[in-house]
Amino acid sequence: MPDTLLPDILPDILLDVREIEPRERHPRIFATFDGLAVGEALVLVNDHDPRPLFYQFKSERQGAFDWTYLEQGPMFRVRITKTAAFAKDQGACCGTCGG
Repeated sequence: MPDTLLPDILPDILLDVREIEPRERHPRIFATFDGLAVGEALVLVNDHDPRPLFYQFKSERQGAFDWTYLEQGPMFRVRITKTAAFAKDQGACCGTCGG
């Protein structure tokens, strides 16, 4: 069967933060997410439930992501899909920095 009949499915980006310094994890995760196109996803691998990160996403990227647990303990895997562009993607100021 020709490959042209297969749908164009982009693989998820795997981001394993277990070996990254804790203070560097959230900035790296957000930078990776911000680099995604709408419809793309990253799979986050962590050694604990990233629930605080979910709330940060909810605050800073509201309406622009989907959060799906793939594995919950002892290792946690979460698929974070970019569902919409947000102000930062569009080059507009979000208003939080006062700039």
